[in-house]
Amino acid sequence: MSHAPQLRIPATYMRGGTSKGVFFRLQDLPVSAQVPGPSRDALLMRVIGSPDPYGKHTDGMGGATSSTSKCVIIGPATQPEHDVDYLYGQVAIESAFVDWSGNCGNLSSAVGPFAIANGFIPADRIPHNGVCSVRIWQKNIGKTIVAHVPIANGSVQEDGDFELDGVTFPSAEIALEFLDPVDEGDEGGAMFPTGNALDTLEVPGLGSLQATLITAGIPTVFVRAEDVGLTGTELQPAINENPERLAMFEAIRTAGALRMGLIKSPDEARKRQHTPKVAFVSKPADYMASSGKPVNASDIDLVVRALSMGKLHHAMMGTASVAIAAAAAIPGTVVHAATYAGGEGRVCFGHPSGTMRVGADVQQHNGVWTVTKAVMSRSARVLMEGVVCVPRGYDSAQEATG
Repeated sequence: MSHAPQLRIPATYMRGGTSKGVFFRLQDLPVSAQVPGPSRDALLMRVIGSPDPYGKHTDGMGGATSSTSKCVIIGPATQPEHDVDYLYGQVAIESAFVDWSGNCGNLSSAVGPFAIANGFIPADRIPHNGVCSVRIWQKNIGKTIVAHVPIANGSVQEDGDFELDGVTFPSAEIALEFLDPVDEGDEGGAMFPTGNALDTLEVPGLGSLQATLITAGIPTVFVRAEDVGLTGTELQPAINENPERLAMFEAIRTAGALRMGLIKSPDEARKRQHTPKVAFVSKPADYMASSGKPVNASDIDLVVRALSMGKLHHAMMGTASVAIAAAAAIPGTVVHAATYAGGEGRVCFGHPSGTMRVGADVQQHNGVWTVTKAVMSRSARVLMEGVVCVPRGYDSAQEATG
């Protein structure tokens, strides 16, 4: 029996915000994986180490959490006045599928630095010292992101004094603008798919529950913490180690997905884990972050916790932060009601790892709300670059495990 060497694919392992993932140039992928389909999905799953019934990703690059089971494909821009195309795949941990239904706001901060370092930006656009603005086409949702990347001595600046709760070490600040960030996907472009800032969901096992269903940034279902028997200041163990609470939030997520038109039957929710997100909100309160850092009610406008891929996120997803900012600025939402003194377009919210500031510019025309732009600051850093090794025959291996 002959044994072929592993495939060696150029790749970069990057942290972006509070997430990290494996970044590829489109041209470096095997030909069969340069287009959407089963071969691409199988490759990315094998890179990450999924599906893994042990839930550890020991035989791959994934970190066995929703924040670290991610892949990004960067290619030449296909849209006018853009610099690159950015495609994001959320790889399931224990199941054999890749969810392409949304964006990763945190990893969006790493796209600009990757594009600059990998020759996608003309040299005459990159200052010796200053800021290089990269216009990104987010292919998953068909939206524009502008990343303002600091440059020092002609290269991407990675070190700095910007501190991001949920990330241990400081780095250089990258400002992100999400332009017209309503996810148009299956919902037809409406920020509130039902037309309402506040809806009543009928959730099996829970009954009637007031919720805000919004598509800004990423489709998200917001509920009040008190309505689901929580304080809003819970940390990961209180949710992720409680199967009943996880099941409750999945039931809420499924009910929201049905009401938003993202799925047609409850069974489809299992194949769409990345979206919608589900989050619970409460008024400002004192609590201790997961790092032991105190969060003071006087320093924040509200408290938010969000679940991603079935588990409570350790900080906050960037795309969900866009949803928070938009919902906080619009009267009638459960987020606005929880926000200190009401939303004013810029809010600071508490999450499990600390606090975060985010803003959204919203407008109302003929009773219809729109978001023109959302802004936030993140940071990014190259963790490793070179090649990722993938056993040949990954297609058949995934078929066998799937």
